[in-house]
Amino acid sequence: MHIITLPVGELETNCYILYQEGREDAVIIDPGADADMIQKALDSRAVAAVLLTHGHFDHTGALYAFADRPIYIHNQDAAMLSDSHFNFGMMMGDTKKRPSATDSLAEGQVLHLAAIRFTVLHTPGHTRGSVCFKVDEDIFTGDTMFKGDYGRTDLPGGSMEDMRASLRRLFSLKGCTIHPGHGPLDIIR
Repeated sequence: MHIITLPVGELETNCYILYQEGREDAVIIDPGADADMIQKALDSRAVAAVLLTHGHFDHTGALYAFADRPIYIHNQDAAMLSDSHFNFGMMMGDTKKRPSATDSLAEGQVLHLAAIRFTVLHTPGHTRGSVCFKVDEDIFTGDTMFKGDYGRTDLPGGSMEDMRASLRRLFSLKGCTIHPGHGPLDIIR
């Protein structure tokens, strides 16, 4: 599997493009901004689906460019796509409504997209509907976990208690590579 990492937008949110060699489709995780850059990185690959780790504005800003594709988000964060107060876009002057999700994510759900197997891990704490996507030994954590840190829990929908439980769960996955929502990769030791 190939992974393209694109830091996008003012907050340098990591947008990921995943694809298999020899295939003409790909999956996007968290298209936060810079739709043209994402389109260019896709090259000629078709977007099989867009996966969202949570609903905050900096992870969904370029979603409009993929509105005709399946969009997956946990149902507890789905309302964020249409409310700039709830997704905190209004704090940065981003009040654009995002396209609605077409599909809901749930704990333990397995998705087969673009010949890649994604397992959904519900990891609340940053938001109620935060999820991580596990692909073999790679985990795409959004803002649940960063290198040496974790996402904030002081915004509405955040919970330090839930975050602790989610982090304990992720730390149990020894040897996995963390692909965070912001910043560099890390390995769970």
